[in-house]
Amino acid sequence: MREALYIPLSWLYTAGVAIRHLLYDQRVFPSFTVNVPTICVGNIAVGGTGKTPMVEYILRLLLANGLHPAVLSRGYKRSSHGFVMADAFSTVDTIGDEAMQVHRAFPEVPVAVCESRVRGARQLQRQVSELDVIVLDDAMQHRGLRCGYTILLTPYDHLYIDDHMLPWGTLRDLPSRALKADTIVVTKCPDTIRPIDMRVVDNRLHLPTYQQLHFAGLSYAPMEQEGTPLVLCGIAQPQYMLRYVQTLYPQAELMAYPDHHHYSPKDIDAILERAKPFDFVLTTEKDIQRLRTTTLVDRLQEQGKRLIALPVRVRFCSPHELFDKQILNYVHENKHTSAFRTSV
Repeated sequence: MREALYIPLSWLYTAGVAIRHLLYDQRVFPSFTVNVPTICVGNIAVGGTGKTPMVEYILRLLLANGLHPAVLSRGYKRSSHGFVMADAFSTVDTIGDEAMQVHRAFPEVPVAVCESRVRGARQLQRQVSELDVIVLDDAMQHRGLRCGYTILLTPYDHLYIDDHMLPWGTLRDLPSRALKADTIVVTKCPDTIRPIDMRVVDNRLHLPTYQQLHFAGLSYAPMEQEGTPLVLCGIAQPQYMLRYVQTLYPQAELMAYPDHHHYSPKDIDAILERAKPFDFVLTTEKDIQRLRTTTLVDRLQEQGKRLIALPVRVRFCSPHELFDKQILNYVHENKHTSAFRTSV
């Protein structure tokens, strides 16, 4: 019954998205480029594909090669509006949890949020004196700004070709938009993935020759904490983290909230009650940005327990050298482009 309702709604949503793209393609809606290289890390589905770990991977790569990057995102679920640059006084409320995570991990990198990617890119150029490249977190659907290099992420166990448009499935954009990406990274691959498994995905995606395909998983930091954790997550797909934690702590249990969840005092009370049988609470780097603004840390300490964030990084299953080279070549070849202009 639910599917019978969702399918026609999905058709209507698809038509609306297609019309919007047509208006951009016909230049009814303008799009712009900017005179600094821009790298978009995005997806065409809602939910977690590992965008923030990929942004952090790219930042480490750029910094290690002497480049000066900045990060621009929307700042999802922040209370502020317009362009906001992260600084020592920033909070989750002012810039959002993902931007806050990147800002804490890379304090030397300018991090900004703005609803309009065009306005945000312009403002970054004005305010940042040394700027070699802007990394945009989740900007594939923001066609007002034409990115120079686009990386599309799609999870191994739920490829975009196996999905449907909202609300029938989780696609928020047309599958054909994947053709606009320069590189596609199949994320959240299992540790046991084999070359033949990658070839199967490669054959199924059937990418055009101008696109590169890479495979990557998530690598969690080693854990040395004794006891049994309660895994606390407010992310789209917590099963990946739980699966890893249970290899170390088989008795670990999950307490999950929606993605970008705002933890209320009632939630904190519920977490503390659920945490009673456990020795510590383990959460994500994104969640801890929000939890730091609550009473959870202090109240856990009163019980002799800790709140610990589990760091996660991108781990390439296919050779990462080619991916790195593509990113660096793009930046070096486009560091001196023309001035800000309307696209043609």
